[in-house]
Amino acid sequence: MSELSLITKKIKKCRLCVDEPIGKPLPHEPRPVFQVSKDAKIAICGQAPGTLVHASGRPFTDPSGERLRRWTGLDESVFYDPKKVSVIPMGFCFPGQTPTGADLPPRRECAPKWRNQLFAELPQFRLVLLVGSYAIKWHLSGDKKRSLTDIVGDWRSYFDTNNDPAYAPMPHPSWRNNHWLKKNPWFEEEYMPVLRTEIERVLAL
Repeated sequence: MSELSLITKKIKKCRLCVDEPIGKPLPHEPRPVFQVSKDAKIAICGQAPGTLVHASGRPFTDPSGERLRRWTGLDESVFYDPKKVSVIPMGFCFPGQTPTGADLPPRRECAPKWRNQLFAELPQFRLVLLVGSYAIKWHLSGDKKRSLTDIVGDWRSYFDTNNDPAYAPMPHPSWRNNHWLKKNPWFEEEYMPVLRTEIERVLAL
């Protein structure tokens, strides 16, 4: 069994947020949701599964996923092909909700435990989509003090296709960011067409 297979098997069985939690334990049974392979050249790094994804066990099976696929031009057959696209959230399990119904942040146990191990076995990525502030600040650690708007607005600095990988920072596709999208029309009008072109190029490699 490969090292990647061993790590993914351990992640699928992980109960760290229940048995050794930081703060309150996960309020339900863990159900890690992700997809990886040694073949995928594109990685999508999001936040954490929501309620619909927790129920389906498949990444981005919700309205946020539909919007993300529109942004990227990836249809479901490509998006859910692990040989083409890896999906690696900051927190592998649905973290629960606040009293007002908003999703809680990704569990703090996940990323420090698994992220470096997993990415060490996936050096082939050419393009990494950083979906939301948690993924942006993990992967672009030198920019933790900058706002999401500043970082996404400066996307050309990170989206260097001469780098392996190139990074594509973006807001989360949740409806909660509709106001941000209205205030920043350049995101969909200027940035996403460039990203779609690069995704097509990388998939053809």
